[in-house]
Amino acid sequence: MKYSKKDLIHPVSGSRWSHILSGFVGDKLAMLALIIFLFYCLVALLAPLVAPFDIVDPAFMDLMNSEIAPSWISGDSRFLLGTDAQGRDLLSVILYGTRLSLTIGICAVLIQATLGICIGLVAGYLGGRIDNFLMRCADIQLSFSNMMVAIVFLAIFQSLFGMARYQQLAMVILILVIGLTEWPLFARTIRASVLAEKQQEYVDAARVMGISSKRIMFRHILPMNLLGDWLRDHLNPRTYKD
Repeated sequence: MKYSKKDLIHPVSGSRWSHILSGFVGDKLAMLALIIFLFYCLVALLAPLVAPFDIVDPAFMDLMNSEIAPSWISGDSRFLLGTDAQGRDLLSVILYGTRLSLTIGICAVLIQATLGICIGLVAGYLGGRIDNFLMRCADIQLSFSNMMVAIVFLAIFQSLFGMARYQQLAMVILILVIGLTEWPLFARTIRASVLAEKQQEYVDAARVMGISSKRIMFRHILPMNLLGDWLRDHLNPRTYKD
């Protein structure tokens, strides 16, 4: 028997998300981590205004100023944290480098989470040969070192497209490599939860009502139950103290 979308009553997820949010806010360690993360994001966005030197300026690199100690040791107020071997101000390098590090980290994690959640959800719900195939792919992926995969892919890309093209797309390729090598960690976690969650009565009821497997996975199991518990466990550091 088929039911139209308006006949279906969707479970209310507000209480679950409010529970996750209240648990996160009540954890001092988690809030401290969030404040530090937001601070780094703010510093990265305001790097052109906060940094004492412009890294694009040709005069930024001056060998005459190389390896100067921090200002409280050398007494040189121009370089608060000192300079490196190429005469670059370390504070400016750190501030601008934070933008690059956050961009690569956030984008790579988004790719990992997207692939891992989707693959783990499909593998856990459908099971059978699809589950075996996807998990064997995950095992193969985990058998390789992430650093080795990154070096190999970057070397191949450089040899195929040349140094000029490589320098333009190096960050994008690095994000893709990191994102594509870490998805098994997310997929295994999600799959293990789905194997238990798909035995619940609300999933059986959805099947009897004629709801498609895709809708059950992505509209019921994932946002209403599975994702809430997964986010709560991973965002709340208290779970690692036990």
